[in-house]
Amino acid sequence: MTALRGNAGVALAGTLWIVLTAVLWSFLGLISKYCLAAGMTPMECAFFRALFGCMAFIVHCAVIGQLRFPCRPELLCMLFGMWGIGCYYSFAQYTITFCGAAMDIILQYTAPFWVAVFAWRFFGERLTRVQLVSIGIASVGTLCVCCSGGSIAEGFSAWGIATGLASGLCYATHYPFVRYWQGRYPSSVIFTWMLAGGALSLWLFLPGTHDRPALPLSVWCASAATGIVCTYAAFICYARALQRISLVRAVVTSELEPVLSMLWVWLVFGENFSLSGWVGSMCIVVSVLVLTLSRAR
Repeated sequence: MTALRGNAGVALAGTLWIVLTAVLWSFLGLISKYCLAAGMTPMECAFFRALFGCMAFIVHCAVIGQLRFPCRPELLCMLFGMWGIGCYYSFAQYTITFCGAAMDIILQYTAPFWVAVFAWRFFGERLTRVQLVSIGIASVGTLCVCCSGGSIAEGFSAWGIATGLASGLCYATHYPFVRYWQGRYPSSVIFTWMLAGGALSLWLFLPGTHDRPALPLSVWCASAATGIVCTYAAFICYARALQRISLVRAVVTSELEPVLSMLWVWLVFGENFSLSGWVGSMCIVVSVLVLTLSRAR
C-alpha cells in the first residue's frame, strides 16, 4: 500500500511538472508579440531569446560542475544550433509577425509528424497504419490552418505560413540530434552549446538599430523572460517531469500548451482564427494525440 501511494505521489509530481512546463511554454507567443509590438525586430527577439537562454544554461552547468570548454562535440552542437535554434527561433518570430502567435504555435505542432518520418528513416521505426492516418489528418488540418490566413486581421501571408511550417521542421530536427547526443552528454550541456550556436548565428544577421528609439526596460525584461522563463526554466521543468512520468504522458499533458497559448493572445491581443482555422487547429492537436498514443503502443 505504501509503495502504491509512493508511485501515485511520484506520478502526480511528474504531472504537475509537465503542466508547469506547458504553462511556461504557452507564454512565449504572448511575450514575443509584446516585444514585437514595442519595436523589436523578429531577429532581435530570436537573438535575445537564444542569448538569455544560453546564459542561464551556462550558469546552471557551472553550478553543477558540468561546464565544458568547446571541443569537437560542443562545436558540433553549436553548428547544429545555428539551424535548430537560429533558424527555428527566427522563423517563429516572423510567423508571429505576419500571421499571429496562435498561427505560429499551431504550425509548430506539425513537428511530431516530421519526427515520425525521421524515426522511420533514421532509427528504423515502422510507420503503422494508425500513424499514417494521423499524419494524413494533420496534413488536412495544416492545409485548413494555412488557408485561413492566420489568426490576425492583416490577411493572408505566404511568407508567414512558410516560416511557420519551417519552424515546425526545425523543431523536429531536435529529436534525432538530441537523442543521439543524450547518450554521451547531459542535456544541459547539449542545450548550452546549441543555444550558443543559435545566438552566434542570429547575432551575425541582426539589423542595425541606430534609427530606432531606445526600448523601455519592460521590453528588455520581457525579452529576457523568453530565454530564462520560456526556454531555460521550461526545459528544467520538462526534465524533472520525465524523471517521474512516461514520455507519452508528458507529451499528452503538454497538449495544454497550444490551448493556453491561443487563450493568452486572444485575451490580450484579440487574435482569433476563422472557422477553417479552428477546424484545422483541432485536427492537428487531435492527430498529435493519436500519433503519440500509437507510438506508445
